[in-house]
Formats: sequence, structure tokens, C-alpha cells
Amino acid sequence: MLQSIPNTKAVQAPVVVIGTGPVGVRLAQDLHRRDPSIPLVIYGNEPWEPYNRVRLSSFLAGDASWATLTQGLALPQGPAIAARLNCAVVHVDRGAQEIEDSAGRTQRYSHLVLATGSRPRIPDVPGIGQANVYVFRDMNDTQRLLARRIRSRRTVVLGGGLLGLEAARAMQRFNTEVLVIENNDRLMMQQLDQAAADLLRAHVEAAGIQVLTGAAVKRVHGEGAVTGITLRTGDVIECDTVVIAAGIKPNTDLALQAGLNVGRGIRVSDRMQTSDPHIYAVGECAEHREQVYGIVAPGLEQAAVAVHAICGGDASYAGSLQATRLKVLDMPVFSVGRVGEHDGIGSASTAAYEDKKTGIYRKVLVERGHLIGAMAVGEGADLRRLQDAVSGNHRILPWQLWRFRRTGSLWQEGEASVVNWPASAVVCNCTGVTRGQLGEAAAAGCRSIEQLAACTRASTVCGSCKPLLAELAGGAVMREPVRAHRPLQGAAAAALALALLALVAPAIPFAKTVQLQWRWDELWLVSLYKQVSGFSILGLSVLALLLSFRKRWSRLGYGDFAIWRVLHVVLGLGVLAGLYAHTGGRLGSQLNFLLMASFTGLILAGSMSGLMIAQGHRLPVALVRRWRDNSTWVHILLFWPVPVLLGFHILKTYYF
Repeated sequence: MLQSIPNTKAVQAPVVVIGTGPVGVRLAQDLHRRDPSIPLVIYGNEPWEPYNRVRLSSFLAGDASWATLTQGLALPQGPAIAARLNCAVVHVDRGAQEIEDSAGRTQRYSHLVLATGSRPRIPDVPGIGQANVYVFRDMNDTQRLLARRIRSRRTVVLGGGLLGLEAARAMQRFNTEVLVIENNDRLMMQQLDQAAADLLRAHVEAAGIQVLTGAAVKRVHGEGAVTGITLRTGDVIECDTVVIAAGIKPNTDLALQAGLNVGRGIRVSDRMQTSDPHIYAVGECAEHREQVYGIVAPGLEQAAVAVHAICGGDASYAGSLQATRLKVLDMPVFSVGRVGEHDGIGSASTAAYEDKKTGIYRKVLVERGHLIGAMAVGEGADLRRLQDAVSGNHRILPWQLWRFRRTGSLWQEGEASVVNWPASAVVCNCTGVTRGQLGEAAAAGCRSIEQLAACTRASTVCGSCKPLLAELAGGAVMREPVRAHRPLQGAAAAALALALLALVAPAIPFAKTVQLQWRWDELWLVSLYKQVSGFSILGLSVLALLLSFRKRWSRLGYGDFAIWRVLHVVLGLGVLAGLYAHTGGRLGSQLNFLLMASFTGLILAGSMSGLMIAQGHRLPVALVRRWRDNSTWVHILLFWPVPVLLGFHILKTYYF
């Protein structure tokens, strides 16, 4: 318990915040940071210190600790701040501008902020109220499920959305048989189309969780405790536990009691003010322009606007982009913008990419040349960039859609790197932190994920943006080296040194007398020796070319790619040695000069690319990517003249 604020009209009435979820806590933190002199009273109706509800499923599954749940959610401290936890607010007197709590105390307010969140939607099904029927919304629910999952043998989860699937995974931990029942015809109906939902369903079922879609529960059986359920089809399913994850309802009871304007949620203006200008509503309880958001990120944006308004600013809220980017049973699921049938996408054109071998599906929706929505199932490095493009309503060109259908990405490799994002692009969707803000923090000395998170609060909610923070940290975060990086580094360094030697060192001189036991210049003077060295160069070059297909031809999967890459560099080193034996280090003239220059430049660029790959875990990410990509492209471009020049060289030699 923090210091209490005297309830007297002799002091400035505090700002009262009701709700200690992530949105309420963020508003209190931002308000105190903006003006530490403003007195604050914060009410929470749970006994726990503020925690992150987004990660409750991970906590239930044993994948997250309590410290992880509370990271970044510490309440502000100060002599003018009071926190009243496990204390519900039961009455709001708008005329007197005061509230009454469950302990019987009254508290005046200058501004009141309702961040009361939402509660589970309970379906109207006979028998739903008996023992061993659970909801999954807060820490109290989680504690009950932690105790129950050890004894449960067969659990039925009602709801195939994100929360239902995560609850199913958590309840499965002790070999409990789990069945998910979804009323709609596919999982995650609001976020995914049929193809994406089918891919997700296959993944869920592969994890041992049964899925039943297009089904509804008619009755829950039992005499005081659950024994089974009956579906509307008449099928009976035996179970000893039921978990309800069938959606949420905004908590509007306090607003209704106060006489505020309420629809599906507490109706607010663009300044997040309710029908009473002294009362604000933010988060899942708020309804803005007939829209209620059931995710954290819009609530955090609303909190920032409310703070500005309370402090006399002129910020306004124009709505948020609906975006989901989480992992469902360790499979990344991403959805942003207008993707569902209810979003009016009839006139939009679509492009899709699917790789069944790796379990990746992606789809973009374009309307009048602008990106309006996207979804993805499976791993993807450029999903944040995709979200930013949807948020900015970016124009998409025809060749980008062509590339997307072939590769699953709208951008060339490297373009989607967070280092190359515009400063306004949002990196952490949960907290709204942009690439520009993270860049400023990095420039100020934040050179690790932890330092960037502490400075900007990015990655402190769901943590899915940590790889992007690692990339922006510029190498301060430890990264694993590529396989076989030491032999790759040695071969690439040797090739680089020999190629530079070929360019700057004088040619090997001819023997000054014929009375020598070994005439080294015969290597490039005697026709037989020249043919041996020439065809050796040709053979090594062809082998090096064939090895390069290991990366670019997916069907050629034999052997370890890291070893093939080292052999590719070693063969390049052999080509250089053969060139020395063939020419004595002489660059020649005209056609011969062009051929030598192409060979040498090809190996220089390839060795630089190899060195950057080998040292990638030690150098800044942006530097490695830039040098590696540029040298790789130069390496490829310089290769194309070589077969033509080599063909002319061989023809000239044998013709004359």
C-alpha cells in the first residue's frame, strides 16, 4: 500500500484511475511521467500487483514466470500517489465528483478514468453454472485452472479463438485429453481465411488437441459437477472439465450506474471523454466510433490520448488498426487490417503464397492499388513491415504482388529489415513504439534488448518483437555464429589475400637461364602444362557453380549447406591458384585482361561475402547485411561474363 491522499477540499483533487490492467497502469505511468505534481489514486479489484493478461496462457502452461507477467507494469511511486489494490469501486457520484469503494471510503476526483476492461461472455446454456466449469480471463481464473488441470482427464474448451486455443494448450500439459469446440466453421474466424485456418487446425491437431468446428453446445450435464455436454446435433461428449473462451463483454456496470452514455461499451469522444467531460474511458471497456477493441494495443494508444487531454493537450484518437500478432501453440499467427468478410472486402484483389512443406501461408488484400489487409500463418521476418504498410495504406505495385505470389514477401531480401524501416514505422505493436524512438534510444547508449525495453517499454507486453530489438541493437546482443564459420573465415581470408595479390603484386619472372633443374616458367610456357592448368580452372569453376545451386534450388537438399558453402570458397581459392599457374600472375591484355579481371573481381566479391557471413555474430547487423548483400550481388553479376569470355579464350587458343 502506497501513501494515502487526504480526502479534503484543501488539497487538489487527484486523478482517479479505476483498473490496474496494462492500459490503466500505462495511463498512470504516462500521467506521472508527464506531470509528477498531479496526485493520483489507482484502484484495482484484484489482490495481485498489476500483471500482463496477454501472457496468462503462457503462465498457465508453465512457459512464463510471475516476474515475466509483471515486467514493465510497476505502478508509479511518489508522495502524491496512492494504490488501493483488492478494492473495488462500487459507486460514482458525478455531481459531487467522488467515488465510493468497497471499504466504504469516498474519494474526490478532478478527473476519473475508467479502465475497467472486460469480462468473459458466458453462453446461455443449461447446466453451465455448475462445478468444474471455468472461465479464463484473469489471474484468479488462472489459479483455479492451475489446480484443476492436474485432476482433469478430459477437458472441453468452448471457443476456437486465440484464448481458447491457448487455454487448450495449457490444459494439455499433464496428458489431459482436450477438445476445442468452435461454433463457426473455422478457427480464429475474425482473423483468418479458410486456407489459413485449415493450416492452423492441422497444426493444433498435430499437437494432440481435437478440434470440432461448426458445432454448438446444447446442454452441460452433471449433478453439481460436469460429466459431459450435448451438442445441438444430439451428440454427447463425456468430459470432467469445461473451459469457456467464447469472447468478452466490456465492463460497463459502473458507467451505467453513473448514468453515462453506454452502447456496447462506454461511449467516448476522440479525446476519450465520456458523456461527462470529467470522466474518461480507455481500453476494452471503451466504445469509440461504434468500435470496441478487444486487444491491448488500441487501449495503450487511447491511454496516451487521455493523458494529453487531462493535461490540457489537444491530442485526438482516430481509431486503431486491428492487428493480431501472437503465437498459437508456438505457431506464429498474424492478421492486420481488413481481412474478414464483415470488413467489406468484396472489391479487393488478393494475392496468396503457401509453402506446405514449411507450413507457411500468407495473403495480402489490395484495394485500388493500396494495401488494406494481410494475414499469415507460420514464421516470417517481414511481418512488422507488412503491418506498417497496411497501417500506412501503402501503394503496392504489380511486380510486388508478382514477387509475393512467388516468395511470400512484397519486398526484396534485405528491404524488410527493421534497420531499413521508416522512423514512423511501429516496431512494438503492443506499446506503439516506433523504429525512430528505438533508434534514438540506441543512439543514446541503449545497446541491448534489455536496455531498449527499459528505455522505451518495447517488448514488455508479449515479447514477440524482441528479434527486431536485437537487430536494432546493432550487434550488442550476443548472436550465434553460422555453422562452420571458422573454416569459412579462413578460406575466405585466403581467397581475399590471393586475389589482392593478383591485382597488386608483380608477375612471377621468367627463368633467366635454361640451365636449371626446374624451370617454373614452363607452367605457363609449355602447351601441355597450360592445357592442364586451363582445364583445371574450368573444372573447378564448374564445380563451384554447381555448389552454388545448393542454396538456390530447394530440391537439392543433400548434405549440410554450411559445408557446401565452405567448399565453394575453397574451390574459388583453387581457381586463383590455377590462374597463377596458368599465367604466372600476368593480367594480359584485351580479351585475356577482361577474363582475368572478371575472375579476380568475382573471387574478391565472393570472399568479402564469406568473411561477412563468418563474422556476422560479432559485427553490427546493419553493417553485415549491407556488405554481405552488396558483395553477393557483385559476385553474381561478375559471374555472367565469365562463361562467354572463357568460351572465346578457348576458341581463340585452339583456332590459332
